[in-house]
Order: sequence, then C-alpha cells, then structure tokens
Amino acid sequence: MEESRPCQNSQGQLQRHFLCLAIQNRMSPIAEAVFRKMATDAGVVDKWIIDSGATSDWNIGSAPDARGLACLSTHGIETSHRARQVTKDDFMSFQYILCMDENNLSELNRKAKTVKNPAAKIELLGSYDPQKQRIIKDPYYGCDEDFEKVYEQCVRCCKAFLEANP
Repeated sequence: MEESRPCQNSQGQLQRHFLCLAIQNRMSPIAEAVFRKMATDAGVVDKWIIDSGATSDWNIGSAPDARGLACLSTHGIETSHRARQVTKDDFMSFQYILCMDENNLSELNRKAKTVKNPAAKIELLGSYDPQKQRIIKDPYYGCDEDFEKVYEQCVRCCKAFLEANP
C-alpha cells in the first residue's frame, strides 16, 4: 500500500483525515463518536475530518443501532451519525481508512484498487489495540455487554491511534 500523506484543505492547512468503516451501522458509529470525543478533549479535533461509513448499502440514511447509541450514552457520548456507504472519493480524500475486521479490510482493499492513486492508508483499527485484539467483533447477535466490549476496544484503539498520529 502506498505511504499515507497529509491532505490540504482550501486554506492550505494540513489536515489528517479519518474514516472508520464497519459491516453495518453498529461498530463504526461507536468508533467515530469515541474518536471525535478524544480529539475534542485533546484539543485537536480541528485537525481531523472524522466520519464513518460501511462497505455495504444496507442501512444508508439510518441512525446507528439503538444498543450502540445506548452504550455511548452511558459514557456521556452523543452522535448524530447517519449511515452511508464508502465511495471512491473516500479513497482520495481521506488519509486513513480504519476498518473493524478482515472481511471489510479485504473489501476496502478491493475497492481501493479501482481508484487511481488512492491517498488512503487502509488498516484494521484493532492493529492499534495495546491488548493486541486486532478484530473488533460485530455485536449484532449479542447483548448490551457485547456493545460495551466494542466500545472499550474502540477506546483503546482510538487512543493509541491518536497518540501515534498527533
């Protein structure tokens, strides 16, 4: 994969870009909201364009899973996210595309090959996990506790990612 490079906004300022993707509308909104809160708390949110999407089109326009929203709410985090599908433009306009599992990693790499000179570095968000849990498991068929596990893993990974990319 091509080395990632910073993008510039219309004022010529360097910005880092982050797009977190998942299977549907469950995990990526949690990761997006967690990262946005961390970047805000660290005073660097203006350096980032933070978004999330999906490799599929199943839930376009929908709010995140209610269990994920409830989990975020227990941690004092809100999100106004609406589901969207990754586009070819995302591979050109985002510096980082972080995904949750091997299936999405494979799908994103396949889609990136259809774009000439993609800017995005595609990685597993879990590759930043200090506990070495590379895959963030979809909690859809689980219980509230499984959404909490996703939240905790996203916190660990987003913290490490932000520290590695100040």
